[in-house]
Amino acid sequence: MQDAETVEKMRIAGRIAAQAMAAAAELIAPGVTTDQLDAVAHAYMCDHGAYPSDLGYRGFPKSICTSINEVICHGIPDSTVLQDGDIVNIDATAYIHGVHGDLNATYLVGDVDEESRLLVERTRESLNRAIKAVKPGRQINVIGRVIESYAKRFDYGVVRDFTGHGINTSFHSGLIIPHYDSDRATTVIKPGMTFTIEPMLTLGTYDYEVWPDGWTVVTKDRKRTAQFEHTLLVTADGAEILTLP
Repeated sequence: MQDAETVEKMRIAGRIAAQAMAAAAELIAPGVTTDQLDAVAHAYMCDHGAYPSDLGYRGFPKSICTSINEVICHGIPDSTVLQDGDIVNIDATAYIHGVHGDLNATYLVGDVDEESRLLVERTRESLNRAIKAVKPGRQINVIGRVIESYAKRFDYGVVRDFTGHGINTSFHSGLIIPHYDSDRATTVIKPGMTFTIEPMLTLGTYDYEVWPDGWTVVTKDRKRTAQFEHTLLVTADGAEILTLP
């Protein structure tokens, strides 16, 4: 449980992360590299007194994650050029005043096909529904149950091995938030908890492979995937989103 002072610091961290992500997202267009997105987000966080939590985390070499098309998560920004029709996820986390704020969103690059556009729209909706399901007294597994039941309507895969997590003075605390209905996620939700929800939905299988870089996670069938994330504070009657610009 976080005290009021820690929560207020997390609001600041969350706001900076959200604004850094938004600043990077303004650049998204065919012909732009993921390195350019990284540079903008890095500069924004540093200019506002924050440190990019990703940079150096377990050896991660960049300040944000940029995950294109079949990349589920943890894509490393580089000289890759965004193409018309791509979808790209930006995951940004800011560290300031001893706490972290973490969020991500998937964006359309140019003219995107209907199947991909709907995947992105519905992944965002799955996050929104999960946030509304957060209530004190419920078990954590209500979050995954809501996401999975919604995703099944469209025959989407729900990634299982990468989850939401507790967050506060630690980037990843011990709390795990599955995005599928898990009978092991029986922790009771209580006011003052802070954690992320970050569903990853796929057009095909949720099975994955990891590139030799040790970070980049791709769908095994190479079908597209989308993700959205917010950092939340559990309140007396629901959840407050801490990662709003």
